[in-house]
Amino acid sequence: MATSADEFIPTRKSLLSRLKDWQDQESWRDFFNTYWKLIYSVAIKAGLTDSEAQEVVQETVITVAKKMPDFRYDPAIGSFKSWLLTITRRRITDQYRKRRSNSVSEEFAVSVSGESEGTSRTSTLNRIAAPASFDIEAVWDQDWERNLTDVALEKVKRLVRPKQFQMFDLHVMRDWPAQMVAATLHTTMARVYYAKFKITALLRKEMKHLEKNMGRL
Repeated sequence: MATSADEFIPTRKSLLSRLKDWQDQESWRDFFNTYWKLIYSVAIKAGLTDSEAQEVVQETVITVAKKMPDFRYDPAIGSFKSWLLTITRRRITDQYRKRRSNSVSEEFAVSVSGESEGTSRTSTLNRIAAPASFDIEAVWDQDWERNLTDVALEKVKRLVRPKQFQMFDLHVMRDWPAQMVAATLHTTMARVYYAKFKITALLRKEMKHLEKNMGRL
């Protein structure tokens, strides 16, 4: 008998509505696990260091927490995806301001010590300059889709047997022929195809959940 993906993935109340309760630690953990890699990745691609990118993640989550009680979704204004991008962009900008402030202080100290001002200024500019061609919206859109797929895969992985996910990983994600997967894992091609069908259905369902309840709205 055919099995529906709905039987494996429980219906969840919108994460955004649950985040309005600061005491709901499980929902906030879910939020962090869903979005921290996205925020970190975009910050790194914007030219920040590891420690600066980690601070962007921390400050972005704190800002969301502060604003979430009053957050109201309005399609005329924009999606949660766009709202989160706006917050992330501002926190990245904050890091560049902080870097610029620190660099100016260092430059002043170097000048007092008698080191060449020209050399110091060139070094300072190299440290504070953001990538001129960086398109944060394009990077955000690209990384958003990849991040949701990765999060969905992790969730689905916990819903199926390890060997089933291994078959899916080899056949679908690593593009191994079904016959080769079956021979390697000592199973049948029918089971490989079933694992592909089942996990693909679960993955699509989970992606819809993420996009509706934690993303595009």
